[in-house]
Amino acid sequence: MPTERIDCFLDTNVLIYAASEKKSLESRWTSIAERLVHDTLFGTTGQVMAEFVAVARRKKLLVDESIDQWLIFLGTCPLVPVDDAYVRAGLEFARRYRIHYYDAALLAAAERLGAPIFFTEDLNHNQVYGSVRAVNPFL
Repeated sequence: MPTERIDCFLDTNVLIYAASEKKSLESRWTSIAERLVHDTLFGTTGQVMAEFVAVARRKKLLVDESIDQWLIFLGTCPLVPVDDAYVRAGLEFARRYRIHYYDAALLAAAERLGAPIFFTEDLNHNQVYGSVRAVNPFL
């Protein structure tokens, strides 16, 4: 459990918009994502960090040195490790809300950290899952 209250939990896509060195991404979305990264105390997981690396490298959105710097930064954020409790909680959320496991695992991680909001494009905007509200910051 975190010792400090966090503001939110950020999905991988939000981090990608904030970090991308390619300016072809939607600039309004980039601005919103950068604001969330810089102005909030957000939580993350090993899953988000791994997805971030995979997407950034596959789509060539960042050079490896920038990815390294982002991983250092993300490592300073409140973090839920990918362990058996994480996997079981994700499965429970997936069953309860009938959503994809990976989205459910991130919701469970957000709840474990005490995050009231999960910023994502992948879930129903403003729906509450457990104690966490999913919000699409780009609407």
